[in-house]
Amino acid sequence: MSLVELRRFSSPVEGQVALGFLKSHGFHVALFDAVSFGYADGFPLEVRLMVLDEELEEVAAVLKAGSET
Repeated sequence: MSLVELRRFSSPVEGQVALGFLKSHGFHVALFDAVSFGYADGFPLEVRLMVLDEELEEVAAVLKAGSET
């Protein structure tokens, strides 16, 4: 069981919305770099939405379906 990156967001708020949505559907998800959001070497850091590798396909489908409504 390991975490894999599902998606990156340019805003911590967008990441938090996706995180809450997926948690409400019972998935094990985490947000990386939300606290350290900012710039590194002049480039913006992105917030990473991480999921369990065995849930990756199902989580991606639920997130896609949720964004289409």
